[in-house]
Amino acid sequence: MAKFQTFFSTFFLTLLFASLVSATFYQTISPDQLRAREKLTHIRFYFHEQITNEKPSLLIIDPPKIMADSPLPFGSMVVIENRLTIGPDVESKRIGKAQGFYLSATQRPGLDLEIVMSFTLTFLEGEFNGSTLCVSGRNEIMLPVREMPIIGGTGAFRFARGFVHARSVKVDYHKGDATVEYNVYVYHYSSTTSSSHHQRVNEGLNFMTDPILSKI
Repeated sequence: MAKFQTFFSTFFLTLLFASLVSATFYQTISPDQLRAREKLTHIRFYFHEQITNEKPSLLIIDPPKIMADSPLPFGSMVVIENRLTIGPDVESKRIGKAQGFYLSATQRPGLDLEIVMSFTLTFLEGEFNGSTLCVSGRNEIMLPVREMPIIGGTGAFRFARGFVHARSVKVDYHKGDATVEYNVYVYHYSSTTSSSHHQRVNEGLNFMTDPILSKI
């Protein structure tokens, strides 16, 4: 009988402890606690990839040991830290940086490149100074405009969701230098009120409406 009572007490205490742990492990909260509203922001900037500089902004990691008629053979991995500027000139005002990597994901030869990218956009100027956006997706370089999803963010971009459009402005496929225009469309929360129907400029970052938004 004593053994049964001991077993029952131990079993009961174990269940009680487990229930307390599970009860405090997580909780459901209301979005109203954010005390903010969701808004849609458009940001435009230029992304510069430079390999011919004295200090290249990209590095190819352990290139494949195969001969291929391609500037970036299948399986190549590239690490980047690229300058983001307000204008297409690399010397125009810097507003952030892109850090991450991409992989060559096509076995087709030539310049018909397909890469899978994963990188963080860190803003260093304006309203979003110190905030980041994370982008991850497929980028078919030869298309006029490529679309990739925004999968998250930090700072002003917590709970971020949206997409980016990338459009090549200037590319040297053999040297590796490139300038790409990025248009970012991102939903995020803000405690301030602003209208997405008017154009405004905030310390170098462009926020504006765009015809594409009416098609979303």
